[in-house]
Amino acid sequence: MEEANLRKRREEEKSMQSNEPKTTNLQKELGLFSGICIIVGTIIGSGIFISPKSVLSNTEAVGPSLIVWAACGILATLGALCFAELGTMITKSGGEYPYLMEAFGPIPAYLFSWTSLFVTKPSSFAIICLSFSEYVSAPFYSGCNPPQIVVKCLAAAAILLITIVNALSVRLGSYVQNVFTAAKLVIVAIIIISGLVLLAQGNTRNFENSFEGPKLSVGAISLAFYNGLWAYDGWNQLNYITEELKNPFRNLPLAIIIGILLVTGCYILMNVSYFTVMTATELLQSQAVAVTFGDRVLYPASWVVPLFVAFSTIGAANGTCFTSGRLVYVASREGHMLKVLSYVSVKRLTPAPAIIFYGIIATIYIIPGDINSLVNYFSFAAWLFYGLTIFGLIVMRFTRKELERPIKVPIFIPILVTLLSVFLVLAPIITQPAWEYLYCVLFILSGLLFYFLFVHYKFRWAQKISRPLTMHLQMLMEVVPPEEAPE
Repeated sequence: MEEANLRKRREEEKSMQSNEPKTTNLQKELGLFSGICIIVGTIIGSGIFISPKSVLSNTEAVGPSLIVWAACGILATLGALCFAELGTMITKSGGEYPYLMEAFGPIPAYLFSWTSLFVTKPSSFAIICLSFSEYVSAPFYSGCNPPQIVVKCLAAAAILLITIVNALSVRLGSYVQNVFTAAKLVIVAIIIISGLVLLAQGNTRNFENSFEGPKLSVGAISLAFYNGLWAYDGWNQLNYITEELKNPFRNLPLAIIIGILLVTGCYILMNVSYFTVMTATELLQSQAVAVTFGDRVLYPASWVVPLFVAFSTIGAANGTCFTSGRLVYVASREGHMLKVLSYVSVKRLTPAPAIIFYGIIATIYIIPGDINSLVNYFSFAAWLFYGLTIFGLIVMRFTRKELERPIKVPIFIPILVTLLSVFLVLAPIITQPAWEYLYCVLFILSGLLFYFLFVHYKFRWAQKISRPLTMHLQMLMEVVPPEEAPE
């Protein structure tokens, strides 16, 4: 009898244990090689196909343009190392938001979130779709530039298509991403190998007198860096793989250094490949640099280049929409945006309102903007907050000494990156002021009004305005709060 009671008690204990909630942690399955591959795949996107022309137009000579590409790679590496320290010191998700919150408090952190939602993320989406439309339309307008109305309509159509795909299905969006990710690596390999073959055959004429040209201004150098760093955008995301890296305190900095140096090597070799078949003047006159390269090197198979560049850019745009739509969703869930933007589609289980909102803002940017002005607009805002975040790292060395720092970079690195960020933000405003910088500052500061009305003081009249809008959109789009979404 006692044995039977003992057996019954043991069975009840096992049953209770099986009913306890189970927690699942991310597995540390990524080694150094996997970390390098993730970094290279994250950074290489549409930038290398649109930035060479803008970098050269600001440096006005082959030699300085290649130096700018190398310097951008070094700056991205140093910035990524600073973010690696921040990411292992403050292990909260949300990008720069928790770092700014810890260093400076809620207002700078909120302004970063606001700027990401209204400036950097949608303008990035618009730039990528504009570059897609330029490469798609270039073969149909050989010898001349495509009409702007054609370029903008194609870009708007791309935004609409990608927004619909991501609003309809998470799985469909991920399939699109997987298919097009390989395309960018294929086209990069084609251009580099073709260029190296031409270089070995003695096509070095365009590299003679590489540093002859007008004297560079401070503003021109900063704008060249803006366009070069656009191609390296994504370096600040690298600390997000920390939890899944084996021996992250060794492999993360190594993966950053090796990965970004590989990207830098690819970018320099691609520019060298362009100059093996084009003079500086011809490159500046080209509407789509890679298409011109393909026409001169790969004919009659030159159609491969615009096709794969289109795949690459549409894949980059899809990835931007997929991740940034979630940023809008999280920000509204935290009370920083209209609550309806945190709602989930009942049928599709996607953050459809957030994705549609993001697509609308990106489309608005396409109407007045071109690629160069949008890159300057994006880079100004991005480097304002990159610099502020890395300055926060310096501040926390003194104010938060108790925090554990598994990765600790030498103090001169964040100081150098902060000073370079200040230069990148102020130099173009002082030497070559443009409207896009004023618009960007006004957008950022307008976030303060929204913060005090809806977040800090939560005025009742402001909430009364937003509540009917939320109810109407909820009925129209068949969406519910995330906690009410069906499993």
